[in-house]
Amino acid sequence: MPIKIRKEDALNYHVQDQPGKIEVVPTKMLSSQMDLALAYSPGVAEPCKEIAENVEDVYKYTAKGNLVGVISNGTAVLGLGNIGPDASKPVMEGKGVLFKKFAGIDVFDIEIDAEDPDEFIKIVRSMEPTFGGINLEDIKAPESFKIEEQLREQMNIPIMHDDQHGTAIISAAALLNALVLVNKKIEDIQIVVNGAGASAIACTKLYLSLGARKENIVMLDSSGVIRKDRDKLDDIKAQFATDKQVNTLTEALVGADMFLGLSKGNVVDQDQVRSMAKDPIVFALSNPDPEIPYELAMSSRDDIIMATGRSDHPNQVNNVLGFPYIFRGALDVRATAINEEMKLAAVRSLAELAREPVPEMVNKAYGVEKIIFGKDYLIPKPLDPRLITTISPAVAKAAMDSGVAKAHITDWGQYHIDLQKRIGIDQKLISRIISRAKKDPKKVVFAEADNKKILKAAQIVQDEKIAIPILLGDRRRIDSLIKENNLELNESIIIDPFEESEKIEKFGKLLYERRQRKGVNFYEGKKLMRERNYFGAMMVETGEADALISGLTKDYPKTLLPFLQVIGAEKGVKKVAGMYIITTKKGNFFFADTTVNVNPNSEELVDIIGQTARGVRFFDVEPRIAVLSYSNFGSAKGELPQKTRIATQIAKEKYPDLIIEGDIQANVALSTALQRENYPFSELSKDGANTLVFPDLASGNIAYKLLMEIGGAEAIGPILLGLNKPVHVLQLGSSIREIVNMVAIAVVDAQHLEKKLQQ
Repeated sequence: MPIKIRKEDALNYHVQDQPGKIEVVPTKMLSSQMDLALAYSPGVAEPCKEIAENVEDVYKYTAKGNLVGVISNGTAVLGLGNIGPDASKPVMEGKGVLFKKFAGIDVFDIEIDAEDPDEFIKIVRSMEPTFGGINLEDIKAPESFKIEEQLREQMNIPIMHDDQHGTAIISAAALLNALVLVNKKIEDIQIVVNGAGASAIACTKLYLSLGARKENIVMLDSSGVIRKDRDKLDDIKAQFATDKQVNTLTEALVGADMFLGLSKGNVVDQDQVRSMAKDPIVFALSNPDPEIPYELAMSSRDDIIMATGRSDHPNQVNNVLGFPYIFRGALDVRATAINEEMKLAAVRSLAELAREPVPEMVNKAYGVEKIIFGKDYLIPKPLDPRLITTISPAVAKAAMDSGVAKAHITDWGQYHIDLQKRIGIDQKLISRIISRAKKDPKKVVFAEADNKKILKAAQIVQDEKIAIPILLGDRRRIDSLIKENNLELNESIIIDPFEESEKIEKFGKLLYERRQRKGVNFYEGKKLMRERNYFGAMMVETGEADALISGLTKDYPKTLLPFLQVIGAEKGVKKVAGMYIITTKKGNFFFADTTVNVNPNSEELVDIIGQTARGVRFFDVEPRIAVLSYSNFGSAKGELPQKTRIATQIAKEKYPDLIIEGDIQANVALSTALQRENYPFSELSKDGANTLVFPDLASGNIAYKLLMEIGGAEAIGPILLGLNKPVHVLQLGSSIREIVNMVAIAVVDAQHLEKKLQQ
């Protein structure tokens, strides 16, 4: 089912921290009077003069080459209709966020108060000096056709109305692969298109470019089949008018090979699907309700191939598979248009990618053993990291071959690397973890359920089916907070330890048996079980829950102690450790130990290195480890450099498969240029470190907190390494989103443990 969105949550999301979802961030230093003089007056005059002499230098001296305008008049906002330009702004900001997240493209969203197409065209045409490309969005048909056509004729930058061409490109890739599976040729198939809006027209035109025949297409609008003998037929629909003797959708579907729905939900029934030809292809793309529900269509016959616009069914036709990467390729060769050749290149590259072996990280993200090309996998998954390095080069090459590229790529290998760097190839890490969690949700105990942040996070993980929450704490207090915050958490998931006398007795006895020689008697064991962290940990230990989350309101050491006493460390682990994932513009970095060990010795550091390496691989990343110091390979003396140097030597012997260096300074570890120049022997000189092991708790803790507050980095964690069961301690004062992320990690951790125990 689609994710349930509460009005209050959606509004709060757009209000929190600062209104909206985007901001402008300077890319140059502005820390001195000289910087300001270079950025503005008088220094800015120099690039202005260069551009005045050669207008193409605007791409050299400004951000135009990586800037797209997302432009709308709000006349056809998905699901909302003509709500006007102001009300459309949150949608346009959202589109801008997707451009940035998936392709590293910057966006200015422009909402224009003009419904007259000629006025709209004039305004957008005047913006050509600003943008490297224009993404038209949510403009109603038929005006959208005229607007796009004339802007493409009048402007020398790439223009695309994504509502039309995005759906067309993705569905066309799915169609090509469906035809491969059923061994049919596109020029032979009978196609029925239900809908005659912008998307339906664009899809049909693209199918024609791929080889479909116009005489084999029947299109319907709200008045029925578009026939040549219909009165007052506009020019756009007239292109697809048929002379076949059919008047209704039921008649049109008899013997049809393909149905494309871009209309409204529940207009097709099982009998109509049964009337189609052998191996029918049904793309019911209306959202949120397809033209025929997925379950009904699939149960109507065994040979059907189905796609929808929904994420909870196979073969989601999702525009995010296309527009970010298409514009990326177009911008990178400074294309003057997005032409038919470029769209067809995107179609074919998408289709071909789906036929290739799927990386293990994608399999894990979607919770399956192996994703294989077939009826349930016609097009790549949105979290596939290969999309940018597959589609963008194909589009760029098509632009070059068709003569619309002003710049040319000569080193495609380097371009591949540059594309990965633009977004940080691991930037979708937490998205993959959440997807994996959703495939097999586990029972997660929230030990601080009398906190509204925790309850709101529990609501989200329940709604999104990330986890099955168990709320631990005072029943009356929790119930009161649920009502105050208009949440929909059932009373049955609340557990109040003070009401659980039998469990207190049972859990207390277990704790006593484990720690009777460590100062805990039976009475003390029962008393401790009234504390939620002890009680929750014992629920996980005994299998009544799969994972536990705590620490929002307590110091880390106080929260950690019950888990160490109840659950304990993994076999062979001498010291548990804490790791943060630090997300930056340059990608993800793993920091350890940042939360547990105050001043580990060399042997303990080796243990931390091993646990951290396993923790990094848990996220489908191969660790490149730097053991940090204030010295570079013995350049400075002292206890700390010596400790890290010895730890590195031992770790290299103990873990020969690891890429690891130390002692080494943080900046050197991250800079391949510095290493190649000064320390070419370093194992990190090729790609740099992605995993930083700190010599003590102070340095690690200070480093990640400074990066968060000053550097603008995001931190995921702390992730507890080395415990025997999935228990994770939140950072004091974590946000709701950070709690949800940690729950997803805990669930995947529990899935991993379950799989390990079954082997």
